[in-house]
Amino acid sequence: MYLRAKGIPYEFITLTGMGEMPKVKKATGAAQMPAVILADGRWMTDTTPMIAWLEEQVPSPPLLPVDSVQRFFSLLLEDYADEWLWRPAMHFRWHGDEGAMQLSRHIASEILAGIPLPGWLKRLYFRRRQRGGYTAGDGMNESNRLQVEDIYHKNLAWLSAILQQRPYLLGKSPSLVDIAFMGPMFRHFSQDPEPAEIMRQQAPAVWEWVARLWNCGPTALQGDWVAGVPDDWSPWLDDIGSAYLPFLCENAAAVSAGKKRFSTTIDGVTYPNARASAYRVWCLEQLRVHYRALSPDIAESVQRRLQQHGCWEPLWRTEPLESGINVNTNPPFGTNTKML
Repeated sequence: MYLRAKGIPYEFITLTGMGEMPKVKKATGAAQMPAVILADGRWMTDTTPMIAWLEEQVPSPPLLPVDSVQRFFSLLLEDYADEWLWRPAMHFRWHGDEGAMQLSRHIASEILAGIPLPGWLKRLYFRRRQRGGYTAGDGMNESNRLQVEDIYHKNLAWLSAILQQRPYLLGKSPSLVDIAFMGPMFRHFSQDPEPAEIMRQQAPAVWEWVARLWNCGPTALQGDWVAGVPDDWSPWLDDIGSAYLPFLCENAAAVSAGKKRFSTTIDGVTYPNARASAYRVWCLEQLRVHYRALSPDIAESVQRRLQQHGCWEPLWRTEPLESGINVNTNPPFGTNTKML
């Protein structure tokens, strides 16, 4: 989506066969998608640092606000969309049979192409693998299913309310925040059977926004944004303060203690046996880096807004904070940022 919007020429390459992902891991340090090969042969991985680097190389037309306050909160919402919406995205994709059957068929036909095994066995392998790693294997079960699904429903409602007032989340043209929410909203929620039907029925404005974003190019990127941080971003900031940042803190404490799994309670609902992730510690580190980069007067203004939404205390709650991620690397190059 970012490359399309910026007008950066690219060729989409489908990974086929089990031998392709090891090539990605060797080149980038992590067996994950997306990965980008530049014209000069360098490899990049991890969407957040890739976008940050590309914005420096191709600053016009802009997607990241110049205003320091807008930039900080845009980066905060980008992290939320990238990491917190991952949970309902994985749930809707792999928990129910309809989504799991459709996606396991699609993935097996690509990744296991040429492997002389029955199709049903390939599909079963991926369903068990994904459920074991990203739904049941990441603390999601029947006791917290409704809360996980409610994350999606709430985000649809918040997006719909904004899109009734303006065409994009920061104003009359797309910004980084649109791109961030486009990740889960397009590739997961608007494409997978169950969340796609929910979006069509309950949030047609979001459905239209997804299509409009996918169709936009550089001429749409005018930087025509409202001043400051919109008040209608407040529900996200409240959720970041009450749910997302506390989750990052619990995860960070588990990683610091050398645990592979941990149990956490979010808004009164428990997620048992969730997977501890060093990458998510790095995410929290990066939010602190963004804050510390602010000038003193701007930092004070940002702190006040964070305090209004319960974000300030959990941003700094966990100490020491040492992910061990990207210590001797230069993201997005040569990273070791495997998310889970």
